[in-house]
Amino acid sequence: MPGFTEHQFHDWLIERVSRYVRRPQEEINVSAPFAEYGMDSVAALSLFGDIEEAFGMYLEPTVAWDHPTVEALARFLARESAEGVVR
Repeated sequence: MPGFTEHQFHDWLIERVSRYVRRPQEEINVSAPFAEYGMDSVAALSLFGDIEEAFGMYLEPTVAWDHPTVEALARFLARESAEGVVR
């Protein structure tokens, strides 16, 4: 499903991260690294599984290291979506 916007990914990621770290969405700082919320590699892989299920996008595990914040990951996902990198 190509063509999702950065804003759509941003909002979706805030909701997901808040679930994983059990904090209100309002407390999620989009510029803070996922690790600051206690998200470990297992949680990141679960998040990537959710992304694959929701958007049909497979992500390599290294993407979490390269884009470690909601802001950065949303930007990356929007770019990939616009380019049609959907599997």
